[in-house]
Amino acid sequence: MPADLNTATPPHPGPVTADDVTQAVELAVAALRPALDADWDVPAGSLEWTCWETGEHLADDLFWYAAKIGSPRPSTDERECFGWSRRRPEGPANTITADPAAGPAGLLQVLESCGGLLAAVTRVTPATARAHHVFGISDPEGFAAMGVVETLLHAHDLAQGLGVDFVPPADLCARTLHRLFPDAPDGAEPWSALLWLTGRGDLPGRERVGKWRWYGAPRAT
Repeated sequence: MPADLNTATPPHPGPVTADDVTQAVELAVAALRPALDADWDVPAGSLEWTCWETGEHLADDLFWYAAKIGSPRPSTDERECFGWSRRRPEGPANTITADPAAGPAGLLQVLESCGGLLAAVTRVTPATARAHHVFGISDPEGFAAMGVVETLLHAHDLAQGLGVDFVPPADLCARTLHRLFPDAPDGAEPWSALLWLTGRGDLPGRERVGKWRWYGAPRAT
């Protein structure tokens, strides 16, 4: 069961850790597993990508965050050396894909593997390491938080498309908000705030968000 969903984000909820990455991926997979027999070619929530494409994109994100910060010499420029491809012109550009013959169960296994990779890298990489991201040069905690955000949001998108429920615990959302979203509204329930900040939900008295971003640079507190 999720934690108390009516709790506002505390001012200092604690750092994002490798355990948070593991928890986010485990929660996502547990929520999506009942939908293995559903149609994964339908759109994922409000996205233009299908559920299958969104699942591959999420696995690819987790892999990329591990690869970026896990190198002995992380790069702080935007040059990338990994190859990538698209299954269709409108789909995501991925380095990591899943074998369609393995079905949704295989896709979830790929997702778990990439989540495990990011968690492992987060645990062993020195906190002083820095690597490039378009939303700001970041550290291991930052890349872990990015992985959590991507997992929670795309699990939400997938759950909408596949007709299952997904509501993550407030404390996990709060730590992620504190790390990546310094503009998060005070007093808002963390999951609702995260959905609003990323254009996926509404908050009373506030306009819906269109263009959005997070801030990857290490925070002082």
